[in-house]
Order: sequence, then C-alpha cells, then structure tokens
Amino acid sequence: MTVAAMALAIAAPAFAETLTVDSVIALSEAGIGDEAVIAKIKSSGTHFDLTTDQMLMLKSKGVSGPVIAAMLSNSAAAAPAMSMDSPDPLVPHPAGVYLLSSTGAGRKMQRIDPTITNQAKTGGIIGYAFTGGIASMSIKAAIQNEAARVRTQAGRPSFYFFFDESNPDAARGNTAWAAGTTATVSSPSEFTLIRLTKKDGRREARVGSTNIGGTKTGVMDKDRLVFDYEMVRPGVFRVTPTQELAAGEYGFIYSISGGGSAGAMTARIFDFGV
Repeated sequence: MTVAAMALAIAAPAFAETLTVDSVIALSEAGIGDEAVIAKIKSSGTHFDLTTDQMLMLKSKGVSGPVIAAMLSNSAAAAPAMSMDSPDPLVPHPAGVYLLSSTGAGRKMQRIDPTITNQAKTGGIIGYAFTGGIASMSIKAAIQNEAARVRTQAGRPSFYFFFDESNPDAARGNTAWAAGTTATVSSPSEFTLIRLTKKDGRREARVGSTNIGGTKTGVMDKDRLVFDYEMVRPGVFRVTPTQELAAGEYGFIYSISGGGSAGAMTARIFDFGV
C-alpha cells in the first residue's frame, strides 16, 4: 500500500460494521472473550433472526450461551412508532385522552389536552347570607374561553384513555398523569364527566358547595353525567356516554385537591364541545 493510500485509509470515517453469524463465530473462536463479543453485538445494532438449527450450530462452534442470548436480544423487534391520530387503539399513542372523530378523510384520534382552572368563583352568596347559611353557596372552577378547541358532532362520542401502562417504556420515570395528590391515574373511573356552563368568555363547573350543615368537595351528584368504559388492552380504555349529549360544552374532570376555592384551583378538565 502506498503512503497516500495509507493516509486515505486512516482519514476515512469508520462505518458501522454489520455483523453476521459467521463473524460472531470468528470472534468467539479468536478467544477474545464473551464480554467483548457481546459489546460488539450490541454496538452493531444487527438483528439476528436465529432459528433453532442456527442456535445449535453456534453452540457446536463454541459460541457461548451468553453470546447467543445477546444475539437474540438484538433481534427483538423495535417498538412500534407512536401515533397522535391513528384511529386504531392498538397503535401506541402518547398518554392522554383522545376523541375518536370522523372526517372527510376517514376516522382519526384527536388529543384533548387538559385545561387548567384559572379562576375559582362562588355562587349563591346572597341566598347563603340572607338565610344564615341554610341555602348553599356553590364553589365553581372556571376555565378560559366559551368553547372547547376539540369538537364533535356525535351525540354519543367515543373517547380513548391511554394511561402510562399502555406504553410503559415511554412513560418510565415521567408519568403524564401526575397532578396534585394524584400520583398515578390508571382508570376512567377516576374521572367525572360534567357539562360546563358558559359565562362571559369562560366556562364553569360546580366542584363544591357549603352551607350551615357543612361543606361538600367535588362534583355534585346531580351534575355528573354517566359513562361506560371497557378495557381495549392494558392501559387503554374506550369511554362512551350512556346517553346522547345535547349541544353544549363538556369535560372529563379530575385532580381536585382540597376543599373550597383552593380545591377548585387544582381541577384539570379535558374539555370538548358537541
């Protein structure tokens, strides 16, 4: 090799080598040690589709069990790509709440981002004062804008809740549901479906009441809308209202921590319009 050729070879960038079964055998026969061979297999990114006969042949050629195991580990299929709008709930989606909607191009998932309460309001103060606390004073959580960004024309829309369990590798160390005192959310039963009231550029939800008899925290029973849910796969649930929803503003609410106005300020509402 000439000096120029040697210089060119040294200067050339090193390209990743694709290992083969034969090259793994050669490395093992060279006696360089399992740790080095396994490190080479992992760094190469090569996927070995080993049959039972190939595994037996490798063993007969002196390739160790740990090295064969490393080859099989590298053969594991790559995790399927995430989707933000695939209508198929078997396809991985980032954790969250999605509305299944129909468009001219077909069906798709629309992600509903949670709206955080920006105001805590009270109602019925005059009646509460005049009756000495016999009449209830309501506590309301208010969110901005009179209409939700995500909308549907279906009276009984379908929603999909993707929890961290549906994609544990992506969620590891970073739960999308942590809020307030709720460290882990894993079921639609932890949510309440409510109708929101439009008021002067905002929407309100009653999340508590107080009178002489005491204080109630959370959504009142008569304000709740019933829904059904079923598990599609671990961590993924299909949610459907049990009755037709009239035109208006709605939301799935959770994470109310504490009572009174303090509790109203912790609400997170996955809002949508019909």
